[in-house]
Amino acid sequence: MRYRINHLTEYAYSEPVTLSHHQVHVVPLQGSGQTCQARDLRITPQPALRREHIDTFGNRASYFSIEEPHRKLVIEAYSEVTVAAPERPPLLFGLPWETVRDRLRRDRRADVLDAYAFSFDSPFVKTSSAVLAYAEPSFPPGRALLDGARDLTHRIHSDFTYDPVATTVATPLSEVIEHRRGVCQDFAHLQIACLRALGLAGRYVSGYLLTRPPPGTARLVGADASHAWVSTYLPDFGWVEFDPTNDLIPGDEHITLAYGRDFGDVTPVRGVILGGGAHELRVVVDVAPAVE
Repeated sequence: MRYRINHLTEYAYSEPVTLSHHQVHVVPLQGSGQTCQARDLRITPQPALRREHIDTFGNRASYFSIEEPHRKLVIEAYSEVTVAAPERPPLLFGLPWETVRDRLRRDRRADVLDAYAFSFDSPFVKTSSAVLAYAEPSFPPGRALLDGARDLTHRIHSDFTYDPVATTVATPLSEVIEHRRGVCQDFAHLQIACLRALGLAGRYVSGYLLTRPPPGTARLVGADASHAWVSTYLPDFGWVEFDPTNDLIPGDEHITLAYGRDFGDVTPVRGVILGGGAHELRVVVDVAPAVE
C-alpha cells in the first residue's frame, strides 16, 4: 500500500515568542517493510538553524531553532510512503513467554540486548502490582508469548473505553487502570507496562492508521490522526506488533513514524520557548492512498 500523508501542527501564541528550539518526529520510518519515497518538512517562520539526525532508537528526527519574534509556528510535514504487510511468525515460534523472558535476561547477542533495554521502566511507563495483576491472566504458565500478547490486546480493547477527554499525557497508569478510560497512548502504555512487569520487552510505536470502513459503519479509532500501538520481541524472529486500541495485529494500513520506550521518546513536536504566554494548538492529519 502506498500513502500520501499530510501532518499539520500549528501553535498560536498570545504573546510573541522571541526564541524557540524544537525537535520533531514527523517523517515516517525507513525500513522494516516501509519505504519513504518522498518527504518535505516546511516550517514557518524560517528557522535560523535546522538539521536532521537519526536518534537513539533509529528514528528520523529534525531539530530547528527560530530566533525571530513570532506569534505563530506552523510545521507542515508531507510524506509519500509504501508499506508492505509485515511477515508473520511461523508456528515454530510458539515459544512460552517464560522462555522468552529468560532469553532476554541471558542472551548477549546484539539484537537481544537491544530488545532487553525495552523491558525496564521508562518515564511514562511504570510497572506496579496493579499492572502485574492485570497482565497475569493473559500469561498463565507455559503460554506462548504471542498468544498471551494477543489475548492482552483483546482484553485491553474490551475492558477500556476510548475517551479523548479522560486523560492527559501526565495521567499515571494507576488512574487509567482505575477508571478504565483513555486514548491510544494510554492503552499502548498499559500494554507495554504489562509486558515489562513480566520481564518481557515492550516497545512504543507511533504513527498513523488508515481504515476503509464499509458504507454506513464507523471508522476505526485513530484514522486520520496520530496513533500509537506496541510491539514485543520474539527471539530468532524479531518484533511483533499489536494494536490494543482497535484489537488488531497491525498490517499494511499502519504507518510507522517512530519507535521508543514510551510517548516521550517519539513526541511529534517538543521544544522550549522563550515568551509566548498562552497558546492554542491545532493538529490536522490527512492519510490517503496514493493514486498512481
